[in-house]
Amino acid sequence: MSTIQVKDDNGVRIITFNRPDKRNALNLQMYTQLTEYLIQGESDNEIRAFMFRGQAQCFTSGNDVADFLKNSNLGVDHPAFRFLFCLLDLKKPVVAAVTGAAVGIGTTLLLHCDLVYADNTAKFQLPFVKLALVPEAGASLLLPQVVGHVKAAELLMLGESFDAKSAHQYGLINDVIANEDIFEFSLNQAKKLAQQPPISLQTTKQLMRYNKEAIRAQMEKELVEFGARLASDEAKSRFAAFLKK
Repeated sequence: MSTIQVKDDNGVRIITFNRPDKRNALNLQMYTQLTEYLIQGESDNEIRAFMFRGQAQCFTSGNDVADFLKNSNLGVDHPAFRFLFCLLDLKKPVVAAVTGAAVGIGTTLLLHCDLVYADNTAKFQLPFVKLALVPEAGASLLLPQVVGHVKAAELLMLGESFDAKSAHQYGLINDVIANEDIFEFSLNQAKKLAQQPPISLQTTKQLMRYNKEAIRAQMEKELVEFGARLASDEAKSRFAAFLKK
């Protein structure tokens, strides 16, 4: 079965991370598929909104570390970063339904979503510094804007996990939804977006993301630093311990 599943439902393109045996860890092939499905949906007039989800037990545990290390030649054409820049450039709105682990990219991609809902099993974490890396997806700029500088410093520098109730208090998600309702509720919210006048909706999204070029510039800075950190002895030591564990 495909590790990225796609279903179109009443104007909503539902994109499901489907690698439960690896806790939906994203490898480079999955990033390539994600980008392709987003580009296709963006150009399809029948698709008016996107929705990300995983299974009931897990959203995504982040990058597949072993696969990432085998393909560590970073740049704007790297599959992971092509996906992130594609996400930044989307005109159509994005909804996320978060269940279980949302680690690394599982949390930072939410900063590019328009509506985010989680159930009470959701656990968010930004462990970049713990792995001797730096944030990506513009998180070093966007997270302080969303949660405030001091809270962002705590979340990024300590890299400790936090639950859905805390994420809601920080303003990172819209609401906490019951486990049994999370996917249906989130899809219904996406369908509501899909029923809105599309040009007005997309223009409103663009107006709200008034600092898009600043975000792009920050993402490019992060990419340079991420590559440098990934090649460092500090990171190699942390990753070796992580893979051994």
